[in-house]
Amino acid sequence: MKTALLFPGQGIQRVGMGKDLYEEFPIAKKLYDEADKLLGFSLKEISFEGPQDVLTDSKNAQVSILLNSYVIFSIIKDKLDFSCVAGHSLGEYTAHLTAGTFKFSDTLHLVRFRGELMSTAKEGTMSAVIGLPSEKVVEIVNSSEGIVKAANFNTPVQTVITGEAEAVKLAERKLEEKGAKIMPLAVSGAFHSPLMKEISPTFRKVLSKMETRKPRVPVYSNVTGEKVTEVDDILETLGSQIEKPVLWVDTLKNMKRDGVGRFIEIGHRSVLTKMVKNTLDKVETMSISYPKDLKGILNE
Repeated sequence: MKTALLFPGQGIQRVGMGKDLYEEFPIAKKLYDEADKLLGFSLKEISFEGPQDVLTDSKNAQVSILLNSYVIFSIIKDKLDFSCVAGHSLGEYTAHLTAGTFKFSDTLHLVRFRGELMSTAKEGTMSAVIGLPSEKVVEIVNSSEGIVKAANFNTPVQTVITGEAEAVKLAERKLEEKGAKIMPLAVSGAFHSPLMKEISPTFRKVLSKMETRKPRVPVYSNVTGEKVTEVDDILETLGSQIEKPVLWVDTLKNMKRDGVGRFIEIGHRSVLTKMVKNTLDKVETMSISYPKDLKGILNE
């Protein structure tokens, strides 16, 4: 049975995230301190002390989440035997970092730049739609006025919509009439929507200059739901990911099709683990977030 590692994306950030790791594990302290030097500001102060609205800003949230997940991975990597990786939106960059596609320093700067760009894009919002089949959500959203699209296909009955604030509100009312529950997301823009199109060329230009290597294990792409192993394919899919939907359901189903029977989420909280349980039958799941989780693995 194959094992896949999963890495979460934006929205999970909480003040205090990673502080317990920093205080208990020398590797965590080393990586957080190194990140502060590389970035030229105290990321750990924002992560550990907030305030929450500053941490939630994309330019801070994305790099904070990436670092937190990578710290957890680094503490236990010698104990992990895995065949492939994937990440949800931002988490796809963490997946590539753990697979060796990019260097640590380069990934930090790239993700910080990605967050800065996304913070400057046209204003918009995102909401999770719960309780309706994704096909129904797409049908309603596509018939709505204004710029509003399905952004993340998280489970068969949880889809995130994205777009202009007013257009999203109008779509939400239609979706609620059909019985959906709406949950606004703690993000600072309309990610994975046409509103990101204006920043896409700038991001692609920077991405193309990255030192990119063939990953040690396959990385499943948000854009296609399939594994990518070649550098050209990686750069193309990551370049378009910023404005394309996250095909997470397809990603999970394709991983299972390819023999994955065990999914380990690495990062703060356990959002992706719940998505796996709500999408796939007869698979094993594990979430690794806190020092007690890490100590249990290290002491095996």
